Amino acid sequence: MEYLDDSGSPDLLYHEQTEIGTRRQRKSSKFTMGKYTIYETAERMYIVGSNKRESMFRILEIDLTIPSDRLNVLEDNVFFTRGEIMNVLAGLELVSGEGLTKKLTGEGLLGFIRFTSCYYLVVITKCSKVAVIGGHYIYHIDETELVPVCKNYKKPDKYSNEARLMTTFQNLDLTKTFYFSYTYDITNTLQTNLLREKLVAVAREDVTIPAGISDYNEMFVWNAYLLSPVLSCIDTVFDWFQVTLHGFIDQVNVSILGKSIYITLIARRSHHFAGARFLKRGVNTRGYVANEVETEQIVSDMILTPFHQPGNGYFDSDRYTSFVQHRGSIPLYWTQDASNLATKPPIEINIVDPYFCSASLHFDMLYQRYGGGNIQVLNLIKTREKVAREIKLLKEFEQCIAYLNNFLPIDKKIEYTSWDMSRASKQDGQRVIEFLERYALESVTKTGLFHNGFDFNSTRIQEGICRTNCIDCLDRTNAAQFIIGKRALGEQLKALGIIDDSNLEYDSDIVNILTELFHDLGDTIALQYGGSHLVNTMETYRKINQWRSHSRDMIESIKRFYSNSFVDAQRQDAINLFLGHYVWKEGRPNLWEMNTDFYLHNDALAISKRSYTHWWNNYHIYSLRTFLKEQIIDLGNDVTYDNIVRNVRGYPDAFDNYWNEYYAPRCLTFMQDLFAYNMNSTRLYHTSKIRSQAISPFASRKQGSINSKLRNISSEFYKEKEKLKRPQLSKKTVFNGKDELELVENNLKDTVSTRNWIKKTLDSCMTDSVPIILRDRLKLPYAGASDINETDSANITLSNIPIDKTYHSSHYEHLSADVGYYKKIIQVNNYKPNYSNKIHSDLDRIEVDANDISIYQEALSVGDRNLIFI
Repeated sequence: MEYLDDSGSPDLLYHEQTEIGTRRQRKSSKFTMGKYTIYETAERMYIVGSNKRESMFRILEIDLTIPSDRLNVLEDNVFFTRGEIMNVLAGLELVSGEGLTKKLTGEGLLGFIRFTSCYYLVVITKCSKVAVIGGHYIYHIDETELVPVCKNYKKPDKYSNEARLMTTFQNLDLTKTFYFSYTYDITNTLQTNLLREKLVAVAREDVTIPAGISDYNEMFVWNAYLLSPVLSCIDTVFDWFQVTLHGFIDQVNVSILGKSIYITLIARRSHHFAGARFLKRGVNTRGYVANEVETEQIVSDMILTPFHQPGNGYFDSDRYTSFVQHRGSIPLYWTQDASNLATKPPIEINIVDPYFCSASLHFDMLYQRYGGGNIQVLNLIKTREKVAREIKLLKEFEQCIAYLNNFLPIDKKIEYTSWDMSRASKQDGQRVIEFLERYALESVTKTGLFHNGFDFNSTRIQEGICRTNCIDCLDRTNAAQFIIGKRALGEQLKALGIIDDSNLEYDSDIVNILTELFHDLGDTIALQYGGSHLVNTMETYRKINQWRSHSRDMIESIKRFYSNSFVDAQRQDAINLFLGHYVWKEGRPNLWEMNTDFYLHNDALAISKRSYTHWWNNYHIYSLRTFLKEQIIDLGNDVTYDNIVRNVRGYPDAFDNYWNEYYAPRCLTFMQDLFAYNMNSTRLYHTSKIRSQAISPFASRKQGSINSKLRNISSEFYKEKEKLKRPQLSKKTVFNGKDELELVENNLKDTVSTRNWIKKTLDSCMTDSVPIILRDRLKLPYAGASDINETDSANITLSNIPIDKTYHSSHYEHLSADVGYYKKIIQVNNYKPNYSNKIHSDLDRIEVDANDISIYQEALSVGDRNLIFI
């Protein structure tokens, strides 16, 4: 990522920036593979991939005769029918002297990994559905298996480096919180995916959204290192291998009068600078921070399954909305040494970075990924301590933000908010909830949310991001993100037309189920990073069930302390090996012999040489909304039916294969086995209630003062917003009776002068002239009527009027005069104008208030003459 100066043209923004040396990958639109069978002969390994119907097949070939430290993968890119593939396999069995052996059947392929000798193929052998978006399923990995890519493979000795590295690799449990999808890009947001499809419809594939990211977002592709050996072999990698996401994905169903509203939560963990708590803190030299997670909240009205409207629609359904948040460690060089078994190790800032180069890289990437909008930073660490710990970071972080803001344009400055959440939670009342609700109102209003539309003009876009952090980005951060997500959920439901008021009440079914979602999200991220569940939950901050909450907090604190002290080192080794940060080489120290992995995650040469003042990329801070308006909407190249037919290959039959995935063929389905039937839903709440006592999912089931307080906060916010829209007089300005009399006298003098001028003008007109008076000249209270010259009026005789245009009433539709009257006077039926002598008028079109005309006509007493006001 290089620094770009101001010389770049704005129309190059968001255009594709390909990396040198990366082989361009292509995807087949004919069918999607969902089943993989692995066969082996003495010299070759064959992977047969098929679609869900098992009607189309492809073959991937791996050479086993080459040295084991090399990988050679081949594909002819030939498609086979069921009969043809059976003949091919039979022929391979006849040719091979030892026959064709079936190894296993899998649900997906993750890539290849090599420890010290041969390569291993990582195969997904079992998976389960966790969500559906637009008819595209998202799966959780339940089982995996390592298949050696080697001729005459022998199990390594248990004391060898090969066996120890394999054990370390398997310490990263791929069967927990790893996800993939066959047909939906889960590494990018819903906004990015749908806007890209709209760009296809208008033939603007040269544009990349986000800027510089043309395909999968590599930041969230956890098996990127596993895919690297095969990327140089074939150009259809993503047809065969599944992109894997690590984080959290869950989906719930909100039932509203029989209508199903799906709420989907997707948390994407960055694989850059990934690791365990205390071992990964702050930022690295590439600008990536520890525990960096992008959280997307998708709300969809499932009255329709796909992203398309009925009648050959193309990604035009208005029943999909999304909102994105971000969390991550404070982007400074700081650490905590947990080797002394302290529950709260001291915080140390290790490297002094006077120009905050790594932090600038981090914020520049935030501008890049989130449309060039404002970055809001919500810092929840402590502001007062007896012994300075968190305050060290507070002061340094505030200096960082102040330095970076010194050079940013005014409308792009980072909006920093610091608030001691721990101190507020110890005070009486609901201080935490009330403050965060106010902040959420402002935050969601500023960034907006994504709401899909038919075309670019009707699509609402989220621009900017709210970045929340505490020390670990776990407990406090999760509670803050829940409250921001709650406000966003209200806005999303309002955009879908489900509710009129975006304020959702606590203890209602819909807020309770959202609380469950964020609680599960927080627990998952805490387990991945801290080794235990959340210590402080929403119950803690809402002060509900205090005794039970405190006992749970103590237990989780003990679990987290144990994990940080005794388990995290092994997890960190597994992550380093899986992500390719550590690669075994002869003569180098083994992974378990290294005292620190600092140099595996920090490269001194990684920092780009850029200006210390102009630290951002100009393309990254350019507004996405502005770009789409200038480059597509204003050029008249928006999404239309004709553009879709012209630019979308296979439309309307073969542009999206959601049908074959969502309505899976060749399977017997029971109601109890359906994903939608087993999904968590508000229907599971209060099932004992009879129908007459059914309560709306938006109504609170408990009587509390918090909801009324929040309604007041919301109403005050919108009232203040309306006040800012209306022009306000300065409070220092005080008018008295003398001032008012002077204003009236001046206004009367202007009116009389104007009347005299109009009379003089009318008297000088010829009988065959049509007087045209400029309306703007009649209202000059500051200039005075004395400034009006006779040249400001115009006498256009009937003989000079462009009669061919007078015949068309639309030409004079902005005039208050009766055009029909003049058409009767001027005989235009037999008149043929001389185009060389026509007079063209350049008068501006201005709306005229009928009341103004009548008032002036009465006040000026101009007789029965007709005036034309422009």
